[in-house]
Amino acid sequence: MKIFAFFLVIILTPLFLLITLPVLFSRGKGILFIQNRVGINKKEFCIYKFRTMHEGKITGIGRVLRKIGLDELPQLINIIKGDMAFVGPRPLNQEDIDRLNWVGEEFAARWSVKPGITGQAQLVRICDANLSMQQDLDYVKNKSFGRDMKVFFRSMLVPFVGKFSQ
Repeated sequence: MKIFAFFLVIILTPLFLLITLPVLFSRGKGILFIQNRVGINKKEFCIYKFRTMHEGKITGIGRVLRKIGLDELPQLINIIKGDMAFVGPRPLNQEDIDRLNWVGEEFAARWSVKPGITGQAQLVRICDANLSMQQDLDYVKNKSFGRDMKVFFRSMLVPFVGKFSQ
């Protein structure tokens, strides 16, 4: 997967450059948002995203990037570094894990796999964190190459058709 991610970075370099200019002009400083997240075995790593907010508000270009998922493109670097996978539970920051109280043994499986740029929970309309966790645990329990391919390709459709029903 690292080789595929590296190949995608090379192929998508023109897109990266095309996104960089409006992000830079809408924010004024820095094109990347960098934040600590919790990954496999609860090891912290720095996640990379295109910056989409300025002074707590989503920018115009940020709204577009988020809607079609292009703000996540820099996470290909996280895959190359070995911190993330294409598919897996989304990485959370420690504050969210503590706030949601996802610290018990029943949640341990979630951190037994690499977090992903996309995941099963991101494909469906979920407004409840506990339902999202259930989707993540179901994914980990039933993880397979075929399932990863299904989630990956369905994720490519979300910007065009919206999220799916559960």
